[in-house]
Amino acid sequence: MAIEAVTKITGRAVPVPGADVDTDRIIPARFLKCVTFDDLAAGMFYDERFEADGTSKQHPIDQEAYEGASILLVGPNFGCGSSREHAPQSIKRFGFQAIVGVSYAEIFFGNSTNLGMPCVSMSEADNEKLMHLVASQPEAEMSVDLEALEVIFSGITFKMTMPEGSREALVSGKWDVIQELVDHEEQINSVAESLSYV
Repeated sequence: MAIEAVTKITGRAVPVPGADVDTDRIIPARFLKCVTFDDLAAGMFYDERFEADGTSKQHPIDQEAYEGASILLVGPNFGCGSSREHAPQSIKRFGFQAIVGVSYAEIFFGNSTNLGMPCVSMSEADNEKLMHLVASQPEAEMSVDLEALEVIFSGITFKMTMPEGSREALVSGKWDVIQELVDHEEQINSVAESLSYV
């Protein structure tokens, strides 16, 4: 089965400002008691979004202006804390296709890439400017171009960065390492047969 290349993501964005947003905030520990990742979307940012009685705190993700957004705009050191892969899983399953920020915890970044969900970086000044622009024009679309290494919003182009190995894996459609193994089963078996110690 061919893995879909990820070259450009276009959609509306939602700003979630703040530095050092950790994985406990992204997906509280009580939502980790699942056998599969299928239902994790409901727990994404739960304690940030809802009071103890379930009433909305009017987090940006739940505001009508950002309904249907597919790009998450975040601050520095996003995804820090524990290494739980449930955090990017919950974001992806909620419907986000890309994350635009300043920097990311290494494990969070890798787990996101393995889901085909790019995490791209820009300067802190550009990030703050983009946060304000999106807040003032929530209806406008954003484009995250992994080939041109640009984020475009409302006619303004921002330079972005991403580790080359991860970018190449996404644009070439080789980001799903498990599927890569499945797709090359014959070659793996052939090599295994040629090894005396297998």
